[in-house]
Amino acid sequence: MNLKRVEIFLEFLIFGIIMGIVEDVIAITFSTGEPITWKIIGIVTLVAIPFAIIGELIVDRIDILKFLRKHKKIN
Repeated sequence: MNLKRVEIFLEFLIFGIIMGIVEDVIAITFSTGEPITWKIIGIVTLVAIPFAIIGELIVDRIDILKFLRKHKKIN
């Protein structure tokens, strides 16, 4: 992997972790009504990190533009 690809991967990974934390905190707030504490933030972060990593590894392997171009020609 070249440096630019690693940089892009890390940018999307960090963004994915942040978005995962935000959406989980919103879901917890609406579904339970519990106040958000540092303990809850820690648990949410531990849950969000693996999903962000898996998501980035899958997205990084798929060339979405190539996929869309291929299906656009067929239709």
